[in-house]
Amino acid sequence: MEYEAVIGLEVHVQLKTRTKMFTRVEQGFGHEPNTLTNPVIMGLPGVLPVLNLAAIEQSVRMGLVFGAEVPEVCRWDRKNYFYPDSPKNYQLTQLHEPIVVGGEVEIELPGPSRNVMGEHKHIRLDHAHLEEDVGKLNHYDFDSLVDYNRAGTPLLEIVTQPDLRSPEEAVALLQSLRMHLVAAGISDCDMEKGQMRCDANVSVRPQGADYLNKRCEMKNLNSISGVRNAIAYEIRRQAKVYEKGGTVIQETRRWDAESGVTTSMRSKEEAHDYRYFPDPDLMPVRLPRERVEALRAELPEGVFDQQRRYMEQYDFPYTLTSVICYDFELSRFFELAHAEYDQNPKAIANYIANELQRERAAGEEDGLLPMSQLLITPSHIAELVRIIDEGKLTKHLAKDVFTEMFQTGKRPAAIVKEKGLEQEDNSDELEGILKEAIAKNQKAADDVRAGNEKAINAFVGPAMKATKGKANPQQVREIVLKLLNG
Repeated sequence: MEYEAVIGLEVHVQLKTRTKMFTRVEQGFGHEPNTLTNPVIMGLPGVLPVLNLAAIEQSVRMGLVFGAEVPEVCRWDRKNYFYPDSPKNYQLTQLHEPIVVGGEVEIELPGPSRNVMGEHKHIRLDHAHLEEDVGKLNHYDFDSLVDYNRAGTPLLEIVTQPDLRSPEEAVALLQSLRMHLVAAGISDCDMEKGQMRCDANVSVRPQGADYLNKRCEMKNLNSISGVRNAIAYEIRRQAKVYEKGGTVIQETRRWDAESGVTTSMRSKEEAHDYRYFPDPDLMPVRLPRERVEALRAELPEGVFDQQRRYMEQYDFPYTLTSVICYDFELSRFFELAHAEYDQNPKAIANYIANELQRERAAGEEDGLLPMSQLLITPSHIAELVRIIDEGKLTKHLAKDVFTEMFQTGKRPAAIVKEKGLEQEDNSDELEGILKEAIAKNQKAADDVRAGNEKAINAFVGPAMKATKGKANPQQVREIVLKLLNG
């Protein structure tokens, strides 16, 4: 029997705020253990929580990005459980009246190749609720230590409808969430720092069925590959259980990346297991409609909307937009460069997607040089494209200029002047060089005379070599045609 997967994700995203959710303690990553705490975080007697307005507004922004409803009122509940990473023995969260309801996320599935756009789908969101993060347990051979630095960090849990049907769709959802949340400044979504974590609910059913079978929740999915591999394994495991006539037990399972299997942790909890009740220390939050609309007006253009606009407005190919639009820092870099010189957007985009990315990768053992550390600015690239368009620099020499301005931060015009690279307009010298080149390559000359203008490229190389790259390629073409057909 053929089976299909039914998958829903619970994505936990740390919000980008200066302080924690219910106290003024700074939030951060990489500090000495247990240094970002205070009596509120540790749940000491006599302390009271105070709401973080920035976290509430970041949550509203998330809802608006994905077309969700932002209710006029949201309320706070206590989720009661005992675990060492939660010093209060309860978590402040939202069960009955969350801050965001509904919405949908546009995703892009892998195409037939890296150069071709894949299918786009929309995945429905159920809701998103705001809560406080818990501490982090560090396990060793004979003991475990808890670090409460993460405890109290504003955490938005984004819950999807069971609309996903494959590991690839789940990965595409995470990638789309990350792109949009980073672009809107809502979260950095760095999975290595725990800023984006994911649980997956997986069930399988006969192909074409419309009912839902028992589901299992996957924990410990701390990377994109972990999400993909855990879901794929669980789909195979559950299908085998049904094929053998067995029954899948609704439970929570842990993904073991080293062995590549999921193992049972505990039975699946229901809401009543946590004995939720309204928090007595926090008042409901009423969200003024005018403030919601003001936040909406501040949002950047959607990632896929921007991609479609670039393809239509500038005639960019998919390969170009998939580099620039899917990275917020690159798209902003392009917009600033294009604002300074708007005559050749495709050339600017190509330098950013190709030369800039190549230089960022050079010398970096893992990943790219952070954009914040670049000496080169959007203005550098705008100026470089402008002087090429003005005929002052050849594209061939521009690559060397780009490398130097990336490494030194010097302006391109200054590098051109300093190194004497300005493109020359010496038709008499070029004509002599090209007459000699034609005499040495009669086959290419005959091809040009026969109407094959691509054969002119056989003479461009010798001209560029003889002039040390300063010859104007267009001028070379014109002279060759004049000599051969004139």
